[in-house]
Amino acid sequence: MGKLGEDFFTKPTIQLAELLLGKVFVHNAADGRCYKGRIVETEAYLAQGDEACHAFRGMTKRNKVMYGSPGTLYVYFTYGCHNLMNIVTEPEGVAGAVLIRAMEPLNGLEEMKKNRNIDRTVDLTNGPGKLTIAMDITLEHNGQSLSSDTVYLEEGQKFPPSAIGSSKRIGITKSADLIWRRYVAGNAFVSKSKPGPPPGKKKTLLES
Repeated sequence: MGKLGEDFFTKPTIQLAELLLGKVFVHNAADGRCYKGRIVETEAYLAQGDEACHAFRGMTKRNKVMYGSPGTLYVYFTYGCHNLMNIVTEPEGVAGAVLIRAMEPLNGLEEMKKNRNIDRTVDLTNGPGKLTIAMDITLEHNGQSLSSDTVYLEEGQKFPPSAIGSSKRIGITKSADLIWRRYVAGNAFVSKSKPGPPPGKKKTLLES
């Protein structure tokens, strides 16, 4: 499968959240291990009109990567225990990103199991904090270009519109009604969380 070029990432954020489904994320780690996973769940975030987006209130030291070139990784640490991986979208200077919520593991399964310290393949990458551990994505990858040889996307599998589901985003309380989550319907590796908690009931993983 060929590496996707820079042009792929120039699509509008919400459109890209859907187009990313089926694409294969590749991480060629420094220790020689090669991890691959098919993207099966995403969420879109935009600075304009989206209070759940890190950049809603403007640029900070934490979110400045979101204002960079489309096709850049935005990785941040949350809740004191998880790295979450996003792909920067929108033209440079405009903040937007797509959170990668779940993947179907394809390569490096045994290494992923060691990284997660679990045996069940179905549980390896079915959540945004799980997949970064499984695929050894850390804060060191924040700002890394997906045009590199270390991290990149391959074409993967195309899903028909009938196979793609949409819903509210998961675990947020602000701008919670936006239907900006996309997922491959029926895929076993989609996260099990339910979208749309009542406002004020729990703090979001993705709020600024």
